[in-house]
Amino acid sequence: MKFKSFLAKPFAIYIQKQIKKGMTTAVADQEALFTSLIKSAGKTVFGADHSFDTIKTHDDFVKQVPVRDYEDFKPYIEKIKEGKHNILWKGQPIYFAKTSGTTSGVKYIPITKDSIPNHINTARNALLCYMVETGNTKFADGKVIFLSGSPVLERVGGIPTGRLSGIVNHHVPVYLRSNQLPKYETNCIEDWEEKVEKIVDETIAEDMTLISGIPPWVQMYFDKLEERSGKKIGDLFPNFSVMVQGGVNYEPYKAKLMDSIGRAIDTIELYPASEGFFAFQDSQKEKGMLLNTDSGIFFEFVAVNELQNENPKRLTLKDVELGENYALIITSNAGLWAYNIGDTVKFVSLNPYRIVVTGRIKHFISAFGEHVIVEEAEHAILKTTTEENIHINEFTVAPFVAADKGKSYHEWFIEFEELPKDINNFAQKLDDNLRRKNAYYDDLIKGNILEVLKITPVQKDGFKSYMKSIGKLGGQNKVPKLSNDREIAKGIENILSYNL
Repeated sequence: MKFKSFLAKPFAIYIQKQIKKGMTTAVADQEALFTSLIKSAGKTVFGADHSFDTIKTHDDFVKQVPVRDYEDFKPYIEKIKEGKHNILWKGQPIYFAKTSGTTSGVKYIPITKDSIPNHINTARNALLCYMVETGNTKFADGKVIFLSGSPVLERVGGIPTGRLSGIVNHHVPVYLRSNQLPKYETNCIEDWEEKVEKIVDETIAEDMTLISGIPPWVQMYFDKLEERSGKKIGDLFPNFSVMVQGGVNYEPYKAKLMDSIGRAIDTIELYPASEGFFAFQDSQKEKGMLLNTDSGIFFEFVAVNELQNENPKRLTLKDVELGENYALIITSNAGLWAYNIGDTVKFVSLNPYRIVVTGRIKHFISAFGEHVIVEEAEHAILKTTTEENIHINEFTVAPFVAADKGKSYHEWFIEFEELPKDINNFAQKLDDNLRRKNAYYDDLIKGNILEVLKITPVQKDGFKSYMKSIGKLGGQNKVPKLSNDREIAKGIENILSYNL
């Protein structure tokens, strides 16, 4: 056993014991955290605007602090950018995490001195839990890579600002620095294609043991490695044993990634966002990710079917139920208050509290009253590709509304690794699997309101070309799986027609 893996073992055992203890006190921890957050922000501008001094209970909080999205927070963010202090949280943020929103343009999400440990320690805790459960500590002695955004930070209102993954890069523990690839200069390259080529240059001859990133961009890295070496990733890196991933649902990408690796390896799923690190996979044996209940974030949950109500019912942890689809609302020591992050989650365990991410609130199709969500679409495509032994690289779905003759339908844009022998048969099976998952969609097909879905094949790297065309080719950007209009579909069609 080498030095780093030897030292990691006792620390991992200690941290896992703390996490196990936290599983039994999750509700109490959330209640104590809520009280602490309100008290800490009592003298902020936001606290004064919402009479924090009179908030004693969660019911008080619900009455005085409505659910907000970024647009509602912008006036407060602008004050922070002007250099003002004590706006949303004590003092000033130490960073802004810069992220692009679908409706708000560029977002500036505050990260404070109090909230940064949540971003840094959670991924560490996931790895330490993995070490204790599996006994695999050897990966700590090899080379590790975190496919991330550029660590170069600009200043906005005097506050260092950049992509979350770039910010976190500045906080990689000293004991991992000597193991980490690529080098800093490579990480600073903005052009994603150029960056991946350089990363391949630096890693192809190394002893890579852990690889981390968003699945589609990890796949792009793997493709480049295979192209250069002619080898499967598992043969190229014989000691590669752990893949850490998050940002999108892993399941649609799993088959292709594992095929690229050429052998089974362990995976660890994370749930990070600019607004906070919400959950992590603490066990290889259990489904879902453990909710981060004692890490500076107070959680509320709103049933998705209530979200459009003027006063939706806001549940705390003790009131949630298994299998219900909830919008995730957070209040945190970064200065976000009843903030709707736009994600939907579902509990798969209440003892301890484990969740799966089911989609984005704005990423759905209900052009005809079907309200298909991402979870249902991903289930249908995964089931169909498994049944047909077909691999895909990416997909997105949009409604096609018939203006004149014919019926409307869902159009699936799919980048196949290999085209099905009978694409119409594949489409029928995909449609059947979606109908089994969504009763409203089934009714529309049965009632002859909608036609069976249609598939438009996308050429290899077509989605990559699309993301590049809109300036979003890179490690933190994801292709939306569903949309309720044809804006993305038109962009894909432009790429398709350009390549004809």
